[in-house]
Amino acid sequence: MADAVYSTEAVSSGGGRTGRIRTDDGFIDQDLKMPPALGGPGGATNPEQLFAAAYASCFHGALRKVAGAKKITVPEEATVTATIGLAPDDVSFVVSAVLTAHLPGLDKAQADELIEAAHQVCPYSKATRGNVDVQLVTTV
Repeated sequence: MADAVYSTEAVSSGGGRTGRIRTDDGFIDQDLKMPPALGGPGGATNPEQLFAAAYASCFHGALRKVAGAKKITVPEEATVTATIGLAPDDVSFVVSAVLTAHLPGLDKAQADELIEAAHQVCPYSKATRGNVDVQLVTTV
């Protein structure tokens, strides 16, 4: 990480999925609780929600970057939704993701091209490639 232009830190305390997460700058300082679907009480965020938020925002930035490079204007009302799934496997659980880019005003072929290009440059997509089943969806 010596060449990193930015780094941050988050500390988990109190039991992982039933504890607390705090970033070094204090901007994130949240209780964590297991969701009811996993047998928990709910009522607080969980790692999958945090990952969904991070992946959606990172991918949205990558989408705008590749669109700009292609001289395509992405409308201000464009959105990226990351749906993160957690499913049991033989050992514990596996994560899956569906990334849905809503790109009103673009034609479907252009939207599909942008989402594929964004998937190639998004740091989260690079980090998950080969490890997480990621599906790409566009709506216009």
